[in-house]
Amino acid sequence: MHNDFNLDKAIRKIPDFPKPGILFYDITSILVNPEAFHYCINRMVAMYKESGINAIAAIESRGFIFAGPLAIALKLPLVIIRKKGKLPGETYSEDITLEYGIDTIEVHKADVKKDMTFLLIDDLIATGGTLKGAINLLLKGGASVKEIFGVVGLPFLEYDKVLKGQSVKTLINYQSE
Repeated sequence: MHNDFNLDKAIRKIPDFPKPGILFYDITSILVNPEAFHYCINRMVAMYKESGINAIAAIESRGFIFAGPLAIALKLPLVIIRKKGKLPGETYSEDITLEYGIDTIEVHKADVKKDMTFLLIDDLIATGGTLKGAINLLLKGGASVKEIFGVVGLPFLEYDKVLKGQSVKTLINYQSE
């Protein structure tokens, strides 16, 4: 696997989705390209194999796709964070503000332990609101979040303000829509 792989070429850009004026960065084009997907997972393994994390948390649903192979490769537990009502056990809940309203995310209480140091994964980091909510969920269980990872970052949406004080890493950033 080459470090000079051009991830940008593997990401489909869809103008005016989900509404006019938005440029959508579609990671499904990575998933149908085995070389691109393999590149992403290999880079993640290299970044986190010596990081000191002892658990991975992933945001529904595209974060699961990247977190699963990483958790297997690093032999770490994978904790999933889902929308309200999708987990059957007792949960911690956190309301998050989205561009179109408020939503609630949850995590199983039994899956979050005080000695856990998490890597929090999503496919794309935009405004940071969902990730901030996910951090709060993990903190409710007494765990800590060492770092946030996204395959794609959109720093022009100023997620750094919402995720202030958090280490955030991505494989590729886009500077504007």
